[in-house]
Formats: sequence, C-alpha cells, structure tokens
Amino acid sequence: MGEEGAGDDEILELPSDTLAVLQEFYSERDSREKRFADLKAEIEEKGSHAQLSMEMFSEDWNASQFWYSDETATLLAKQLLEGASEYTSICIVSAPSVFVQLKNLLSSGEHQVSTIHLLEYDHRFDVFEEFVYYDFENPLKLPGEMKSRYDRILCDPPFLSSDCQTKAALTVRWLAKAPAKNAEKEDLRIILCTGERMETLVLKLYPGIQTTTFDPQHTQNRLSNDFRCYANFECASWSWRKLE
Repeated sequence: MGEEGAGDDEILELPSDTLAVLQEFYSERDSREKRFADLKAEIEEKGSHAQLSMEMFSEDWNASQFWYSDETATLLAKQLLEGASEYTSICIVSAPSVFVQLKNLLSSGEHQVSTIHLLEYDHRFDVFEEFVYYDFENPLKLPGEMKSRYDRILCDPPFLSSDCQTKAALTVRWLAKAPAKNAEKEDLRIILCTGERMETLVLKLYPGIQTTTFDPQHTQNRLSNDFRCYANFECASWSWRKLE
C-alpha cells in the first residue's frame, strides 16, 4: 500500500529534448490556428477584397496535399481567366492553391466572372463561401445545379491511381458546359494537373486534351513523381509537348 501511494504522488517528467519538441509542436499549432482565425476575420471584414495566402493552410501529406508555388498557382489562375467575361463560370477541383490565387486576381477588379466554385475534401476551406464538399469516391455527388454549368475547369486529382483519375474525369465531364450551337469556337477550357505517369490514361479520359510544355511546381518540391499540365488549348504560357 505504501509503495502504491508513493507512486501515485510521483510527477512524470519528460526528457528535455522531448519536451522541447512538444513545445515546438504546440507553438506551431497555435501559430497556425491564429493565422487561420485572422484569415477568417479578414474574409468576414473585407469579403472579396481580402488578400489571401496558402500559408494559412498547412499541407496534409497523408491526404496527398501539396500546394503549388505562388507562381504556378497564379499562372494557372490567369489561364482560367484569359478571355473570360461576366458570363463565365469557373470550377476548381481539388486545387485550393489555384483557387486562392484566382480569388486574389478577381479582387483586383480587373476581371469579372459569373461564378467560381472550389470542390474540395478538406473542410478547412469552407471558410470560403464558394466551397463545395467533394469526395472523388463519389464523383457525381454534387448539387444538381452544378451539372453542365462551367466554362473553365481545372482539376488536380489527389492520387496517382487509375481509380482516382477515372472518377475525377467523371466529375469534370459532369461539370463541363456543353458547347453552344453554331459557336465559332470552343470556349470550354479544361486544365488537368497530375503526374507524368498518368499521361496515357489522361489522354484517353479527356478527348481533346494534350500534354503541354508547362510543368507545375510545388512549394516544397517534395513530390517524387514528375508533374505535368494537360489542357485542351494552347496559350502564351504553354504549347503542346511533342511526343517522343
């Protein structure tokens, strides 16, 4: 009894190095939470004029989250806006870093579009009113009014698997607006960013899409797979890549 009583009163002490790691972890967590709270407050206060940054959202590698560099995200967002008008609807699927840069570009007032939406699995992004929950495992489980609505679509399937790529393609096809009758040119722009080893499948899943010369870059360069940009149009930022 005496020994048990003495043990209950003992204070557990962690090694100093373990304690330091814990303190750093909690400090970083608290810092992220504060930045996120500040972001929410800024969005509520300034609305569409809020200046946004992906630094507010930490990457979750287990969920295959790898943010694009600001340069890449901005370039892709600009291509979604190229030639757009107040009637243009844009949807971004599983690429929140592009969405954030699109919001920043629109806040300048230089461009006007009808609608933008972000389809995303991560509920942290519901801080944005344009957020729509999306799980590629249920590719068509989306609000009915989104069907055949969008003139510009960018998709970055979260996983380099045939299953994920195929289901994401179903989503893109469902979202894409049908070409207008007697239209002089196809206004639908589709951009797909994914691994090079998915190329053969991508070209089968998306008729009219080709591999471009633009290679998207990520913030931390942690990806072991080469990344490619595929699109159904050429532009100032890329041309078709010659097949070897």
